[in-house]
Amino acid sequence: MRRAIFPGTFDPFTIGHYDIVRRGLSLFDEIVVAIGVNPDKKTLFSTEERFQRIDAVFCGEKRVKVALYSELTVDFARHLEAEFIIRGLRTAGDFDYEQSIAHTNRHLSAIETIFLPTDPRYSYISSSLVRQLIVAGKDVREFLPPETSYSV
Repeated sequence: MRRAIFPGTFDPFTIGHYDIVRRGLSLFDEIVVAIGVNPDKKTLFSTEERFQRIDAVFCGEKRVKVALYSELTVDFARHLEAEFIIRGLRTAGDFDYEQSIAHTNRHLSAIETIFLPTDPRYSYISSSLVRQLIVAGKDVREFLPPETSYSV
């Protein structure tokens, strides 16, 4: 079985994240959306809220699991026996940042990182942008996966 993890904070999980998972399913038998838990990182939504919302998005897809983790991503991947880490890239700047992490992860373990470029329709959408819009009381439905809603 080819298992990959898709790690992130996902605060919130956007339509861009959703697109990466959907496209990743053509490459992998199973994808674990791995929500990183870092008590020092300030998030708008609780870990439980993020978990529940992502789990609800993929409730009909047996090949997508949602999990929480607080250790290094490579250690969590090893624990799950995942061979790959999936990362979405929106910009060239994302690539520069993600490439150094991928090299470090490969140095620490045999895990490979697969980069998927974001669909151009979603390249401007970031969790940070969506958070700002939510706080401002704006309608963010077009930036979220189907059947998802966020409010504060």
